[in-house]
Amino acid sequence: MSTIKTTIARRSFLKSSALTGGGLMLGFSWLASCQTKTEAEILAMPKEWFEINSYLKIGDNGVVTIYTPNPEFGQNVRTSMPMLVAEELDIDWQKVVVEQAPYHPENYGFQFTGGSRGIMSRWEPLRMAGASARQMLRTAAAEAWEVPMEEITTKAGMLFHSPTNKSAGYGAMASAAAKVPVPAEVKLKELKDFTIIGTSRKNVDVHDIVTGKPMFGMDYQQEGMLIAMIVHPPAFGMTLKSMDDTQVKDMPGIKDIFTIKSYPKEYEKGSFDANAFPEIVAITGDSTWQVMKAKKQLKIEWQPFTAYTETIAGFRGNKQTKNIPAGLESTDNHRRQMETLAAKPGKIVRKDGDPASAFKQAAKIIERTYEAPFLAHNCMEPLNAFAHVTGDKAQIAAPVQIPRFVMPALAAGLGIPEENIEMKLTRMGGGFGRKAYGHYVVEAALISQKAKAPIKLIYTREDDMTNGIYRPTYQATYRAALDTDNNLTALHVKAGGIPESPLFANRFPAGALDNYLAEEWSADSNITIGAFRAPRSNFMAGAEQSFLDEVAEAAGKDPIAFRLDLLKRAKENPVGEKNDYDAARYAGVLELVREKAGWGKNQTGVHRGVSAYFCHNTYAAHILDMTVEDGKPVVQKVCCAIDCGVVVNPDAARNMAEGAITDGVGNAFFGEMTFKDGVPGKNNFHQYRMIRINEAPKAIDVHFVENEINPTGMGEPPFPPIFGAVANALYKATGKRRYRQPFLGEKNVLG
Repeated sequence: MSTIKTTIARRSFLKSSALTGGGLMLGFSWLASCQTKTEAEILAMPKEWFEINSYLKIGDNGVVTIYTPNPEFGQNVRTSMPMLVAEELDIDWQKVVVEQAPYHPENYGFQFTGGSRGIMSRWEPLRMAGASARQMLRTAAAEAWEVPMEEITTKAGMLFHSPTNKSAGYGAMASAAAKVPVPAEVKLKELKDFTIIGTSRKNVDVHDIVTGKPMFGMDYQQEGMLIAMIVHPPAFGMTLKSMDDTQVKDMPGIKDIFTIKSYPKEYEKGSFDANAFPEIVAITGDSTWQVMKAKKQLKIEWQPFTAYTETIAGFRGNKQTKNIPAGLESTDNHRRQMETLAAKPGKIVRKDGDPASAFKQAAKIIERTYEAPFLAHNCMEPLNAFAHVTGDKAQIAAPVQIPRFVMPALAAGLGIPEENIEMKLTRMGGGFGRKAYGHYVVEAALISQKAKAPIKLIYTREDDMTNGIYRPTYQATYRAALDTDNNLTALHVKAGGIPESPLFANRFPAGALDNYLAEEWSADSNITIGAFRAPRSNFMAGAEQSFLDEVAEAAGKDPIAFRLDLLKRAKENPVGEKNDYDAARYAGVLELVREKAGWGKNQTGVHRGVSAYFCHNTYAAHILDMTVEDGKPVVQKVCCAIDCGVVVNPDAARNMAEGAITDGVGNAFFGEMTFKDGVPGKNNFHQYRMIRINEAPKAIDVHFVENEINPTGMGEPPFPPIFGAVANALYKATGKRRYRQPFLGEKNVLG
């Protein structure tokens, strides 16, 4: 049993008798001690504190309400995070009610859903929350029964003192526990004693979801609310010139038409303030249909903008200068530009040994270039946000992944202090990185302020798809040197993209070879890009794993055995000190998936591809079984092995793996956004091909490595390796290697 300091004082751990009697409310920062406040100040405003601070609430009937701090977009943190609290509180899960906490950084810390860091970052703080409350209840019972606190045990929301045969429910002791000082340190359970963590618990919102209860941003309503929509430039590289609203302003239901600018001139943007169209036209009206009709009647002139430079405050405080070129960009030009840059020397990021000499002495050299296009996120729920700005206060309700990063732009644009902005976090109908960029929230607030009314901003699917924060387009060239015995002696990777490089220079197979060279390059663009499920990894994994398969074939080795040999070297005698993966854990998922999939057992007409990758502190490996029916590939089964440390909720973890695999198959087969003269080539699902139900894998078999390592990422790691598994299976099925995504395109026919 580990002991952990709570790092919170009484002042930051609210305790008050519930107004209805006999209850206990515990509210505190789950990441750090709150801002310094006296106990008197806190107790003087218990009602307000209860409404906005993070807390767990114990009722006199023993029911516990647990507030979950992070936004939810389908990865099930609204179930898994409360499980951490409930485990250490030692409560019956059937008596737990879960509610979403509002945005409040003083009390919740960094409320961020993304980067597969949710459970990992909350693993100890949320358990501490439950353990602290449990100890206070035990202390209250000990004082009531006049026995040593150490003799008080708990189970499923009950307190027991065996020597005197006394017992009581948590509700009976909650009021007394409110008077107990917060413990300076608490003991957390050992893994062997868990009864909730590690067991499958169904999504706490499943009933509300399937019965259509309003939960999402698009559902949000308020009396007197207007509908707002926007019109943005039709092409990247263009900006507003003029607007004529004479045919629109008198249309039925239309209230107002005006322009807004997302950022004041002096505002310094942050990494998540990406927005290609900061000046837009806004329309407000009584109904969605009326506003959509008005959009079509607006007469707007657009003009090319001139190149400019801006300073961006980085994610960790560092600043960078970003060049935004003028011009209307096209996919064909992007490809030529990448070919030119790839042919030139890149920036050397890592160099081990003497790669140049190894290539000169090679008996065989394999060189392959891989490409991937821009991708649109296409969340099921398009962008939307509610805002009501009155004077120097603002109410926001929005599906947003990182509310903290929206606040500076909101405050600057509205001209009001951040503390006057109240934000409710709605459930998101998908995020995948797109809803980390909150320009649509800023737009909603600015529209409300100018319209002097509560509004709900709704992006149409066309708005959403053509105003994207896209996955960049990438290219990577790999070279491998083999000696006369077909041993891999050197590897060289040169990767780049528009407008960023996807390279991870210190990931496998770095560290497994004496001679290794990694270079990168990039080119400026005015097309906005950003995080897309497993950023950069979603391309590099497919390129790397496809290439390793081809090298293994040239060396006459089994693909899995070839990878395991490299990992053995990385484990026993690694090259360099910056390798950011654990070779033993990496090998472990390959060995597990090989065993579970029955690798090596031939099946008539079934073509198998393997792939493995490390990202977001987690290791994942896939074996994909493919058949060909009527000239089309059919994914029969994917066997998946994952090492993500302790699995908090196996049911939710499997769901994430299944979703990532299906999403990855779809993007590998069909995903592509093209541009011509700055105009996105696709604006809705009749053009942008997504995977369909009958094209999803017929079966997905997920296995987790069992260990006692603290939890790591789960939402993103199963996604990148599926691209390589698809490519390698396609090669087995057709005899043709795939080097450019999407592998199939619109018709879903093998070529």
